[in-house]
Amino acid sequence: MQLDTESLRAFAAVLDLGGMTRAAEVLGITQSAVSWKIKRLEEKVGRDLLIREGRKLRPSRDGRELLSYARTIIATHDEAVQRLQGSEATGIVRFGTTEEVSLDQMSLAIARFSRLHPSAKVELLVEVSSRLEEMIDAGRLDVGVLQALPDAVRKSDVVLWEDSLVWVTSPDRPFEADTVPLITFSDGGFYRALAEASLDRAAISHSVAFAGPSIASVVGAVEAGLGVAILPETWVSGELMIWHRAGSLEQLPRSQKIARSSPGEPSEVSAEFLKVMANELSFHSAKAEFAYQSKATLD
Repeated sequence: MQLDTESLRAFAAVLDLGGMTRAAEVLGITQSAVSWKIKRLEEKVGRDLLIREGRKLRPSRDGRELLSYARTIIATHDEAVQRLQGSEATGIVRFGTTEEVSLDQMSLAIARFSRLHPSAKVELLVEVSSRLEEMIDAGRLDVGVLQALPDAVRKSDVVLWEDSLVWVTSPDRPFEADTVPLITFSDGGFYRALAEASLDRAAISHSVAFAGPSIASVVGAVEAGLGVAILPETWVSGELMIWHRAGSLEQLPRSQKIARSSPGEPSEVSAEFLKVMANELSFHSAKAEFAYQSKATLD
């Protein structure tokens, strides 16, 4: 028996992303092609790998066992292909990212790049989006992951994922009248300018009650009832709620998480790093979005 890598890739993507439609989008093939690859895989092993419950799919007992092998096979295959197809990149990549990209995601991307290019080195900086943009444009960073509104995305940017933005507050503090206490990040942060401009256009009096240096501090301040904030919808949990008064405000734009390179022709090592990072972050963000949507449905 021989199991082809692309069928295993389709099988893993269907389970990771919650269905054939989303898997087809991420893999860049048609839904019928995904279905055909799964069917061919089941024919080869002679067992059902997926259990269909209405519109949902879950792995069978044999499917769960195969999935762990599939992940190892896919990762080994992809690394071998990239090592053989590309030259050995050397040098230093000066890379900046915002705090919102999780440490797990970034660690996986950097670790994968290091395995493919052991002679290369990555220097990592964590900063707010406005500062990262300045450093990239000035050539002090080679590659950066930052936030931008749709009209600020450049043709050369790689869009990794989008976030829906919402106004949130504590369930104990609705702030339905009077001056609005604003919880945000320090000057230069992406959310602060957006929040202040939105409230100004609605002629709602506001003042900054807390400007935190980190995501944890801002979320903690909102949970403590110190004020309202703009945050990605995926961060809304049982300790936060949508701010009802935001219904009278204009709809917030979607936030684009982008990868951007410094001006000019990128070095070989920077181009290789951007490719690996974009693939890793895009796939893991799709998994995270599916997990959030599944949780929201259950809630």
